[in-house]
Amino acid sequence: MPQSAEARLAAMGLTLPTPAAPIANYVAAVRTGSLVFVSGQLCFDLDGKLVSSGKLGAGADAELAKRAARFSAINVLAQLRAVLGSLDMITRVVRLGGFFAATPDYTQLPALMNGASDLMVEVFEEAGRHARTTVGVACLPMDATVEVEAIVEVG
Repeated sequence: MPQSAEARLAAMGLTLPTPAAPIANYVAAVRTGSLVFVSGQLCFDLDGKLVSSGKLGAGADAELAKRAARFSAINVLAQLRAVLGSLDMITRVVRLGGFFAATPDYTQLPALMNGASDLMVEVFEEAGRHARTTVGVACLPMDATVEVEAIVEVG
């Protein structure tokens, strides 16, 4: 019998943090029909500290930014569990959007976004493969280097 997403997460030794509360006039996640849209999640670690801050191409470390993308994805999963009660309700990761604070000439963003994408495949296996957009931006809230949003399908 295949392992569930929750069982894979536990086997990986990953603990999901308490979901971050929105910092403005929006909600962290919205379910409509069979889709759940998760607002952008910053790269907070389990202690609530940013994993990476600043801009890529102007001092922020690329390997740390890839790790930060993974933490942003962990925070996406925390929001999903809060809305759904269990990650096992997810039948497909449809799309991830990755935003990286970067200088205009920084071009290595797709490889760094794999920090988030790889986690989704680890947790959801083939159902974790998704469409994706990765963009560089002038700045992110709290001077974070990475923010990740998601759309998932639930059964």
